[in-house]
Amino acid sequence: MNHKLSLIALATACYLPIAVFAEDTKPVAKSLLSSSAELGFSSQTGNTKSIDINAGVNVTYEKDLWLSIFEFDILAKKTNQKINDSEKKVFVTTEQNWTVNSKTNYTLDKNSKNYMYGNIYYEDNRFTTYNNQSSISAGWGRYWYQTDNASFFADIGPGLKRDVTKATETIPSEISTSFIIQTQALYLCQLNDFVEFKQALSAKVTTTSNENNTYSSESSITTKLIENLQLKLTLALDYNSKVDKNKEHLDTQTLVILVYNF
Repeated sequence: MNHKLSLIALATACYLPIAVFAEDTKPVAKSLLSSSAELGFSSQTGNTKSIDINAGVNVTYEKDLWLSIFEFDILAKKTNQKINDSEKKVFVTTEQNWTVNSKTNYTLDKNSKNYMYGNIYYEDNRFTTYNNQSSISAGWGRYWYQTDNASFFADIGPGLKRDVTKATETIPSEISTSFIIQTQALYLCQLNDFVEFKQALSAKVTTTSNENNTYSSESSITTKLIENLQLKLTLALDYNSKVDKNKEHLDTQTLVILVYNF
């Protein structure tokens, strides 16, 4: 628990001076602070009864050559199931995970397309091979393409990854720490005044052959409903190369979320 709190505190402390990918290569003269809250909910009845809740907070801070983004997301699902072969059904938690992500981007100078980045990530997931996974990396990136409506930038750098496996009845929890090469890419496209498309890719590849490599992809389309309210459809893919025999390598999530900007 102390390890989790330390990571959250570190990510939060890094948020103001750190953070990530910029949508504009030109620094702004004044500071800019923006934030949004996300909430998704679904309920299923009939033969299978379940409740899903997804929530998140995103905060962006921009000043001069710096741009910072802090993200927090949580997902919980409860399903009505029989317990111990009894006829009575109760709601039990079948999915629960939360993530903290803090990213940093610093443009080298006002006319440069190159930047230095820093990234801290933590994920806690009760129903996978890993009890929690965390990483930290820093490196170099570049704005490869940018117009008024679209942009593409990517970065690469060394880092450190820490995986904590889930204990079983016969095998205790294990901690694996390894050096990684992390690559990230982000494509943004404003399709029109009301619709935006986003594609984010990330890979964390270890420097040794027997460790776990992770790959992720997030595709989203955001539609403006009213002044500060948006509807977002997201498809997220997460792949772990090393999992338990009874677990899948690929996890997918499809989310429909309301986003409020303030």
